[in-house]
Amino acid sequence: MKVLVIGGGAREHALCRSLSLDPDVTALHCAPGNAGIAEVAELHTVDALDGAAVAGLARRLEADLVVVGPEAPLVAGVADAVREQGIPVFGPSARAAELEGSKAFAKDVMAAAGVPTARSYLCTTPEEIDEALDAFGAPYVVKDDGLAAGKGVVVTEDVEAARAHALACDRVVIEEFLDGPEVSLFAVTDGETVVPLQPAQDFKRAHDADQGPNTGGMGAYSPLPWADPKLVDEVMRTVLQPTVDELRRRGTPFSGLLYAGLAITSRGVRVIEFNARFGDPETQVVLARLRTPLSALLRAAATGTLASLPPLRWSDDAAVTVVVAAHNYPGTPRTGDPIGGLTEVAEKDAPGAYVLHAGTKRDAATGEVVSAGGRVLSVTAVGGDLKAARERAYRAVGRLTLDGSHHRTDIAARAAGES
Repeated sequence: MKVLVIGGGAREHALCRSLSLDPDVTALHCAPGNAGIAEVAELHTVDALDGAAVAGLARRLEADLVVVGPEAPLVAGVADAVREQGIPVFGPSARAAELEGSKAFAKDVMAAAGVPTARSYLCTTPEEIDEALDAFGAPYVVKDDGLAAGKGVVVTEDVEAARAHALACDRVVIEEFLDGPEVSLFAVTDGETVVPLQPAQDFKRAHDADQGPNTGGMGAYSPLPWADPKLVDEVMRTVLQPTVDELRRRGTPFSGLLYAGLAITSRGVRVIEFNARFGDPETQVVLARLRTPLSALLRAAATGTLASLPPLRWSDDAAVTVVVAAHNYPGTPRTGDPIGGLTEVAEKDAPGAYVLHAGTKRDAATGEVVSAGGRVLSVTAVGGDLKAARERAYRAVGRLTLDGSHHRTDIAARAAGES
């Protein structure tokens, strides 16, 4: 089949890499893509938020499947525009994508479906904000109701910092703090059948030992040796299937990737948030372990035939991803810096470790690959266990050069028994 992927980050590079290795994919396209994706897919220029433009591109390419990567195009209705052209698309409708687009909508769906989550208040005035902060106390959890590219959540002991973030939002959800480790669980669904993928854990804080500001994610690993073997079954029963059933009952069936961000608390599993697309950087490690051809899975979700898909096959290997970020990330990052060591990693570390591009582009004047965003690269490695995967990932990271860059050195360390 001919596949068109929409997006240009490390998540899309991971999707394109897996699709490029899929024997059923005869042509692979990506719009707009990045310097790394250009090595495995043909790139096209398109406004990813313009549904008509994306649908037109898919029609011109005679795509058999369109995969919408980022959340903003989904909330903007890009999947709807493609579906209207009769082209199978992996990604929910704009109405269903409100599960990520609005924290308040997600809370309403969870309440109706009986899904366990944190107690919360939706606030629109300074008075409501103060009452909610006072009711829950520290640590304060403040979430922008709308899309914020992974940076709309503040968790802090400082009530003034919490209040400042809340006041900067039009609508804000303030909720109780959930203790315990966090887990990301993806599920592919066609609106009725739900197929869970393998759980992963990501690292949100910018610096080692979970210090520094929240980011879009600085690394991830899978599997989770410390997790209850029954965790996926429990989340399927209490979270994923009830949520999909509730959205279908409302007349807004959710077809695509449902991402549950979970806290394993002292009182049981609780949903922190839902996303309506593959998460970054968890996608990098989950797809590194998936053995079932990706195109068949995504197309089954897009065409309502997931129930007939054979059980997914997974590698027993572990996978670790380490994000290399630009100077000053997650603040305003510096861009345009040359990236070195990419060829060296490809020659010395592949196939056990490889680089997925996030914020990169090729400089038109020099031909060099340069930084073009906050999270610049994701180095992903596989190994017989987490320790081996960690060693491979950090060996490859050590070959890369990017002036002013930073990365965490403790990704998966505790799970691998190294801290």
